[in-house]
Amino acid sequence: MMDIFLTNNLTNKKEKFIPKNKEKIGMYVCGPTVYDDPHIGNARPLVVFDILFKLLKNNFSKVTYVRNITDIDDKIIKSSQEQKISTKELTEKVTSSFLKDCEFLNCENPTHQPKATEHINLMIEMITELIEKGFAYENQNHVYFEVKKFADYGKLSNKNLDELITGSRIEVSENKKNPEDFVLWKPSINNEPYWESPWGKGRPGWHLECSAMSKKFLGNEFDIHGGGIDLIFPHHENEIAQSRCANQTKVFANYWIHNAFITMSNEKMAKSQGNILKIKHFRNKISGQIIRLALMSTHYKQPLDWNDKLLTDCENTLDKWYRVYSSNFKSIKVPDLSLIH
Repeated sequence: MMDIFLTNNLTNKKEKFIPKNKEKIGMYVCGPTVYDDPHIGNARPLVVFDILFKLLKNNFSKVTYVRNITDIDDKIIKSSQEQKISTKELTEKVTSSFLKDCEFLNCENPTHQPKATEHINLMIEMITELIEKGFAYENQNHVYFEVKKFADYGKLSNKNLDELITGSRIEVSENKKNPEDFVLWKPSINNEPYWESPWGKGRPGWHLECSAMSKKFLGNEFDIHGGGIDLIFPHHENEIAQSRCANQTKVFANYWIHNAFITMSNEKMAKSQGNILKIKHFRNKISGQIIRLALMSTHYKQPLDWNDKLLTDCENTLDKWYRVYSSNFKSIKVPDLSLIH
């Protein structure tokens, strides 16, 4: 067994990976919110954590990898309304595209891939526990987590509460006791999807979904939590707060791993920038192996600038590798990479 070292954002240190139980490794990675087809920026965590999954399986007898699918969210509702289709139709279509992207990138299926809408009952149970324990409150059919009740809030981000609030997109609401409090449950209006709850018809907050699903498949405490660097605050910070308070533990996940952004001309790839390249547009134009190698060409914690030269260089590298392989193993048929164009 080889030693594995991980850069842990919870401690800001590179640490030797010491599992809670070497016979049972647990890893949770935040998956897609299926309101639109995934783009190349979304592909980076798919490949990064697929590699980590393979590495862990090579060293430990049992590894449980959980990657959720968020299929209820404000973005999903807005997109379905714009497209004039149901949220179910939209999420099923985008989820199907996402799974094809994963196959194209040669990513293994995670051990579990739970959907948020299939676990609403667990989310309601967790909210109830948080209210009973004094960490959450209800007002006007909304339920909020009271951030000031959790002393370690901001530890993952390495910032105090005032620093986190300044410059961040904090939802303004008269229903809150404090500006920093975040929603656990919100009422559904008009024809929005809803579930029955003690606080009326509504739906869970995004942050709560991951806390409930990780608990179901990995327990109150587990080894590794991963995702993009943009999720550190507020998503992962909020996950830690609500999970530790509901479960009454000193730890949620021991190692927090985050990949950096993909940029184009040194600008973050985002819909607001108008520089989105969807994974599906590459499927019939280039080998998924080339895309995968391109995503691995820079350390996962460093920004990766996406451009045509990067893809050409990766194609040439793969071609050389196959030729070396072919020269040593004549009986092995080498894929003709020229056919990918």
